[in-house]
Amino acid sequence: MAFHIFISNVSQALTQPLPGIEAQLKMSSMKRIRELMTTIRPKNPIPSSVLLILYPYRKEIYTVFILRPDYGGVHSGQISLPGGKKEPSDPDLQTTALRESYEEVGIVPEKVQVLGQLSDLYIPPSRFLVTPIIGCMETRPDFARDPAEVEEIIEVNIRDLFSEKAFQIKRHKVGMGMHIKAPAFVVDNYVIWGATAMILSEFNDMIKAYL
Repeated sequence: MAFHIFISNVSQALTQPLPGIEAQLKMSSMKRIRELMTTIRPKNPIPSSVLLILYPYRKEIYTVFILRPDYGGVHSGQISLPGGKKEPSDPDLQTTALRESYEEVGIVPEKVQVLGQLSDLYIPPSRFLVTPIIGCMETRPDFARDPAEVEEIIEVNIRDLFSEKAFQIKRHKVGMGMHIKAPAFVVDNYVIWGATAMILSEFNDMIKAYL
């Protein structure tokens, strides 16, 4: 896949109306759908952002995820995009995504070309309102893991990520001995579900014609 042609197509797609919540909900559990239908979003959700970075590697196009340490929190032990909550010193959410990605996995902000952003996604358990930022780099990042925040750096070929076989219904542990069934993207035995899968679903809907 020609990297620069793909990036040009992504940039163009980001200027058009986004697929939005309809695409996000394709990767949502029934529990989450009920939450979205019945939960009133608080007036002061916690602004946050994540970075979906695209880069050439092994003649394909890759992105990167992080496995969070098992710390007992809402999102512990899950696979997510690098990112976090907006700090008072961040002028905007793009800065937040780039800062967090540098802190967590060593992606240098100055080497990232920001292409745009996807639809916001509210996460009831954490009260985070997440803005996904889409960016690209000319070369594979020189990763540096923060062991306090990242258990493992996971690089994934986006063609594999969005393949038909990657889409599966899985049983997920949600704490207190409880489990739910929800769609997931499964690549190399890594299971990506929840809010991250919902973000990826919108991105997939937007770019699937170009894969």
